[in-house]
Amino acid sequence: MRKAARLLIHGRVQGVYFRQGTREQARRRGISGWVRNLPDGSVEALLEGEELDLREMIEWCSHGPPGARVDEVKVEWLQPTGELSDFHIRYDAY
Repeated sequence: MRKAARLLIHGRVQGVYFRQGTREQARRRGISGWVRNLPDGSVEALLEGEELDLREMIEWCSHGPPGARVDEVKVEWLQPTGELSDFHIRYDAY
């Protein structure tokens, strides 16, 4: 069953290849969506895919790549839209 989840990841998660690692892990699992840094030092991700794959992805995000220190992952389950076709890193201007 396809689901979607929005993650807010807090800790030392910027400058440690967290976004790149998230993209690699998501693509391996066939998850679509995006990941981006937020101005407060956290990382936000929007994931859409099969529930088991999303749960594995959330588990990966709870520790991240080597060098990261994850203090908290907030998960908000959403209805999938089907509008996301790939997984990419967003570089939003604030």
